[in-house]
Amino acid sequence: MIPWQLLDSTQVPGENKDLCLYQRGGEFSIRVDGSELMNSRVHGSEAAMAELACARIASLPCPQVLIGGLGMGYTLAAALNRLGAESQVVVAELVPAVVAWNRGPLAALAGRPLDDDRVTVREVDVAQILQAEHRAYDAILLDVDNGPRGLTRKSNDWLYTRTGLDAAFTALRPAGVFALWSASPDRAFAQLLRKAGFAVDEKRVRARGPRGGGYHTIWIAGRGVQPLLPSHQSSVWPRSASD
Repeated sequence: MIPWQLLDSTQVPGENKDLCLYQRGGEFSIRVDGSELMNSRVHGSEAAMAELACARIASLPCPQVLIGGLGMGYTLAAALNRLGAESQVVVAELVPAVVAWNRGPLAALAGRPLDDDRVTVREVDVAQILQAEHRAYDAILLDVDNGPRGLTRKSNDWLYTRTGLDAAFTALRPAGVFALWSASPDRAFAQLLRKAGFAVDEKRVRARGPRGGGYHTIWIAGRGVQPLLPSHQSSVWPRSASD
């Protein structure tokens, strides 16, 4: 078997952790302190999140989208494929090296989405954008960590608190969509989304799209007009996006 080769490493901002990019043949892996965050062979659920969220806003004349976390570019590429020519997508990526990797060795994986004129990259914590910009986005897609319990950065946990969700709610335009990726389900977090005013659908999608793999969880949360009581609106989506 071809051994993994370390291509580059960088320190996670604010953490004593190393974020590393590995390659084995045509396969790439991003890991933090030895734990794999993402793999180029497993991206069906990220594409599904973008497809589900952007399908709800694609008919708008000039949709504005915020993506928290660049990853390997698959979420961004899927969003661009679903949106029209007049859309604008802001990608918030805190780690400059991840942006550099997506312009270098990872660029071709998702079809060089950073080269699209509709894309603006901001090397900043997505939390800063959520706190500063009000009613700015038609959709917010959040894929900054492993889900409601941060693996990469402890400070990512704030995004999944009631305060963080309130900030996301405020950053959305009326009828906006908030989509979040998670490695696993979390019933308490789904309830918290509803308390923050979102109408929530919970989707289980395959990690490798039609090729199968394990299941990941995606929450598609619609911006309501006031906080909602817990309900049974959660549902399972059996379809997976193409890998």
